[in-house]
Amino acid sequence: MIRFDRTHQHLAVGIAILAGFVDAIGFVESSGFFVSFMTGNSTRLAVGLAQWSEAAMVAGGIIATFVAGVVTGSLVAARAGSRRSPCVLALVALLLVLAIGLRSILPGWPPVLCLAFAMGVVNAAIEGQDGAVVGVTYMTGTLVQMGHKIANALRGTGDGRWLAHLWLWAALVAGAVAGARVVLWSAPLAYALAVLLAAGLAARAHRVARPG
Repeated sequence: MIRFDRTHQHLAVGIAILAGFVDAIGFVESSGFFVSFMTGNSTRLAVGLAQWSEAAMVAGGIIATFVAGVVTGSLVAARAGSRRSPCVLALVALLLVLAIGLRSILPGWPPVLCLAFAMGVVNAAIEGQDGAVVGVTYMTGTLVQMGHKIANALRGTGDGRWLAHLWLWAALVAGAVAGARVVLWSAPLAYALAVLLAAGLAARAHRVARPG
């Protein structure tokens, strides 16, 4: 996070808000599964296997769909080159539109899987300095980095810049709070707002990437 300029930091925060918002929609719509937090689904897969329950199949399906989204997003990003962020985010917006359509004609798991696929794709939106994909839909690593840097700050050595990691985590939580409130009130509105948020991020990324 701290390796990016301020513009890309803001974009990362926006994507984290989107991820939290969509994850809350998926969690409510699926009655307790995640569409962006695969660690949680991995635990549900393991417990489901131990109990020989249907939850294992559901969690496994979501994880596979998410990974397929990551693969797709990475391929699109590689093809887009310097335009990776706006192209990937535009694809995410289109996938969220598809999720709305699926929910209207095939309610249940199809729209949830579409959300998971979109959240896999969005992880390819920002590239790290070393060429690695920067994941912004899960926060365990972010919290670990924040903890290490708080320790550095307390010791007065090393990199003690932890606030950027706190902002990224807080953005995802804030997005999840908003998504949960909206989807519990009106699921169609929650899906529509997710589309608008993704489209807004794509437009923002387009302006940033535009030469001159």
